[in-house]
Amino acid sequence: MENCIFCKIVKGEIPAEKILETENFIAIRDVNPKTEGHSLIIPKEHYKNLLDIPAYLNKELLETAKNVSLKLMEETSSEGFNLMMNNNPVAGQVVMHAHLHVLPRKEGDGFNTRV
Repeated sequence: MENCIFCKIVKGEIPAEKILETENFIAIRDVNPKTEGHSLIIPKEHYKNLLDIPAYLNKELLETAKNVSLKLMEETSSEGFNLMMNNNPVAGQVVMHAHLHVLPRKEGDGFNTRV
């Protein structure tokens, strides 16, 4: 996608603080973090949302999420983490390139995810 900010980050056209990279995904710091260490896992190929990501990438996505979560929990001395993905605008997706939020959590951090 020509004007996709995440595609431009993957190509190195826009700088981002990369924290982990696999064959098919990169993890970067969120520029507007909701918690300390808030990061994004982004597929290197452009997929609109979770439903567009091919099934053969599911295992790598989950392993990447586990590795990023462990790394961020250690870096931030967090006690837990949330994984969140907004799919389509009605669910809060702003950038139409699939991305998984990893939010390290500490007691009293003020971020509410209870549903």
